[in-house]
Amino acid sequence: MAVTRPNVVTTANACKNYARGVILLKNEFPGPTTTNFGIPGPATKVSTYDLFVVWHHVAMMTFTPPGQFSRNSAHGGPVFLPWHRFMLRQLELNLQRVLQDNNFGLPYWDWAADGQLPQQQQPTATLWTAEFLGGTGNPVSNGPFTPQSFRVKVESLSSAMLQQANRGLIRELGKDIQTLPTKANTSAALGATPYDAAPWTRGSSGFRNLLEGWPNGPALHNRVHVFIGGDMSPASSPNDPVFFLNHCNVDRIWEAWMQKHGRTYVPDDKAPATLKGHRLHDQLTSLISAPTTPAAVLDVTSQYVYDSLSV
Repeated sequence: MAVTRPNVVTTANACKNYARGVILLKNEFPGPTTTNFGIPGPATKVSTYDLFVVWHHVAMMTFTPPGQFSRNSAHGGPVFLPWHRFMLRQLELNLQRVLQDNNFGLPYWDWAADGQLPQQQQPTATLWTAEFLGGTGNPVSNGPFTPQSFRVKVESLSSAMLQQANRGLIRELGKDIQTLPTKANTSAALGATPYDAAPWTRGSSGFRNLLEGWPNGPALHNRVHVFIGGDMSPASSPNDPVFFLNHCNVDRIWEAWMQKHGRTYVPDDKAPATLKGHRLHDQLTSLISAPTTPAAVLDVTSQYVYDSLSV
């Protein structure tokens, strides 16, 4: 039976259950160590949650094709939405397991609703209160992810390497960009077609690139990362649990787009080898489970639905 993914700020206990599950995954160590991933320093066990951090970093550093630095195996090309959909589902399954709740649905943050608020209110909106995710800070000092309960253990360096860490979570809400996307921005993306187009990069026209946020950017998804800043800025951005709430909303917008325009995806399997990793039946990178393909995640309505597709 499909689970329902709720709005994190309007659904009772959605945020509390999510935070509890994240902390449980942070304290679960399935076996791999930092040495398994080539991270310098002593061999330290990597938590289940931090496997997602490593997975995202590795995907961002896997360029498709090698040397094409504007497109990697999870960003800057058509696979952006399928790859993150796959990642979200793996996190959701793991949260269901540790929460012992098969009805748990990963919540989404409707950032465009907060983007309608006056600029000065956006960094203090409901999501950033102590009752939800906590606010800005170095480190964040309130909410469920303070240094006492949640510590960053692996982080990306500017050299594109991972290093070990042991510190609190950093957020700099509204520092580098002051406002979130608006409902008008998301509505404009929802009307865009086709799904994607040549040259299949940050320079492409179409829905995927608009939602990812490259044209006239940072916009939409990218703008949310920059607005939050801190640990949401580098390739290790899943270090901030709001990463998954952001991407769950991105996935929700994609689902709304497909229900409007059809479950279409390009490029197909006839595309050249330079697009390997982004074609319809190419395998998506994975550190958590067996890999899948874009084709396999186009219709997930048997697994989960959203409480609303209104954007």
